[in-house]
Amino acid sequence: MTPTSSIAKFDRSRSLEYATQSRIALAGYDACHELAACLLSAHLGHDARSVLVAGAGGTGQEILCAGALEPAWTFVAADPAPAMLEQAMSGVEAAGLSDRTTAFHGRVEELPEGDCFDAATLIGVLHHIPEQERKGALLREISRRLRAGSPLIVACNRCPYESLPLFLDAWAARWRMAGAGEAEVVAKLGKIRQGAVPPASETAVETMLARAGFVNPLRFFSSLFWSAWITFKAP
Repeated sequence: MTPTSSIAKFDRSRSLEYATQSRIALAGYDACHELAACLLSAHLGHDARSVLVAGAGGTGQEILCAGALEPAWTFVAADPAPAMLEQAMSGVEAAGLSDRTTAFHGRVEELPEGDCFDAATLIGVLHHIPEQERKGALLREISRRLRAGSPLIVACNRCPYESLPLFLDAWAARWRMAGAGEAEVVAKLGKIRQGAVPPASETAVETMLARAGFVNPLRFFSSLFWSAWITFKAP
């Protein structure tokens, strides 16, 4: 999968279904985002100037949660997929947060370099990047734009799906629980197997973070294949 095709799959139809489907595919979707906002708030307090939300497209849930909790924070919502970014910004506007959120249609590496941000999030992105080097490159680009000591929230599917067949079967059962018929379940299983390339393991994620200049990763959430960490740019 090329970089362009990995963006192209997040088209208008996918953006419209994303909010519903992400909450089925990830049990605890809202809890993960809420805990991420709470951790950032606990670390930063009320004085953070700007938070980079990398891969903000879809629900914009990172902004909705953190923006409600911390009324002085501002956000840059960056996403290279226009339909997904537009969908996210619709939710941001509906929540009354558009005056504190700047939409950036593009990749993180296209943002100005420098210690511009007090924190960043990268939620649900890494497993959609096929190449290992590009995963690491994105983390390095985020690091370049953070102040020393700033927190980063990373969340993604953390291992190959076939490595945990029981979890894969449970993932399929969750779709049945949500009302999907067998043909749809088979289609969903095919889509997750072909459409994403997770890191090899939690250790692999933590190694990538270290190589990008982050320290002290703390896993705070896990749900089947999914894990979430808070980590910090090295001083």
